[in-house]
Amino acid sequence: MMAELSFPFILAIMVAATVIILFCGLRMTTLADQIADKTGLGEALIGGVLLGAATSLSGTIVSLTSALDGRASLAFANSIGGIAAQTAFLAVGDLIYRKANLEHASAEITNMFQAGLLMLLLAIPFLASTTPELTLIGMHPLSLAIPVIYGFGLLATRWVKDNPMWEPVHTELTRFDEPDDEGPEAKSATRLILAFVVMAILLSIAGWAIARSGAVLSDRIGLSETLVGALMTAVITSLPELVTTLAAVRRGALQLAVGGIIGGNTFDTLFLTIADAGYRDGSLYHAISDADLFWNAVALVMTAILMLGLLLRQKEGTAKIGFESVALFLVFGAAVALQSILG
Repeated sequence: MMAELSFPFILAIMVAATVIILFCGLRMTTLADQIADKTGLGEALIGGVLLGAATSLSGTIVSLTSALDGRASLAFANSIGGIAAQTAFLAVGDLIYRKANLEHASAEITNMFQAGLLMLLLAIPFLASTTPELTLIGMHPLSLAIPVIYGFGLLATRWVKDNPMWEPVHTELTRFDEPDDEGPEAKSATRLILAFVVMAILLSIAGWAIARSGAVLSDRIGLSETLVGALMTAVITSLPELVTTLAAVRRGALQLAVGGIIGGNTFDTLFLTIADAGYRDGSLYHAISDADLFWNAVALVMTAILMLGLLLRQKEGTAKIGFESVALFLVFGAAVALQSILG
C-alpha cells in the first residue's frame, strides 16, 4: 500500500514518525529516571535494561519487517548500524557535559560489564557468517544462542550490581546515582511503568512506519539496502537513544545516559535473532554482503573504544571530552564517509 503513495507523502510519514520518536524518547527519559528511584534498581540497570530495550523497539520493528520482506541487508544493517550510531551519541553527550569527561563521571561497574557482553554478542555474526550455512527451525543455530547469552548477561549484570568485585575509584568529579527528592504529586511505580509502556507502543508504531518508508525509498532512489539501513533507518530509529542520552545528561543522570546506550545496543543484537527468524530464505548471515559485516566491525571497534574509556576514566581531555569520544567521532565519521562513497 505504501509503495503506491507519492514521494512527498512518504517523506511526510517519515518526518511524522521521527517527531513521535523524539517526543517519546524525551518523555521516557524522565519516566525511566523516576522508575529507577522508585524501584531502587539504580540508573545503570534501569537504563541498560528497561530504557535500552524500550527505545530500541522501533528498530526491532524495522529489522523484522525488512526480514519478512526478504531484505536481508536492510534488516542486518539497520540493527548493526544503529549500534554504531548510538555509541557515537555518547560522544555527543560527552560534549554537552561540561564538568568532566562523561565516562569518568559516570563510573559504574554494571556499564563496563554490559560493554563486555555487547562485544561478545557482536562477535557472533562473524562466527555465523564464516561457518557452514546451517539452519535450525529456519534460523542459524548461533541466532538461537544470542537471546540465551543476552538473558544470562542480564542475570549476571544484576549480580554484578549487588555483589561488585570491582569498584571504580571515586573522585571529586564522580557523579553518584542518588534518588531525586519526590514532590507531593509523586506517582506510584505502577503508574510510571504504565506510562512508559504507552510510550514504548508509540515507538513501535513509528518504527513500523519508518521501515515501510525506508524500503520504498530504497527502491525508488536506487540506494543500496546497506546504505539505507545503516545511515537512514538506523539513525532515525536511534533518535530515541540520542534524545534520552542528552536529556539524561542534562538531568545529571549520567549512569542512566551511559547505561541506556550500552544496554540499548546490547538489546539491539536481539534484532539479529528476530531478523533471522523473519528471513525465510535460509541463514540471514549468509545472505548479507561484506558491506553489512563492515558495519558489524565498526560497531565492535566503537564498543571496544568505549569500554577502554570507561576503564581509563580520563578526567579531562581536549575541550573536556575524553580520548574515547574523539575516537568515536573519528571512527563513525570515517565509516559514514566510506559507506557514502561506496554506496
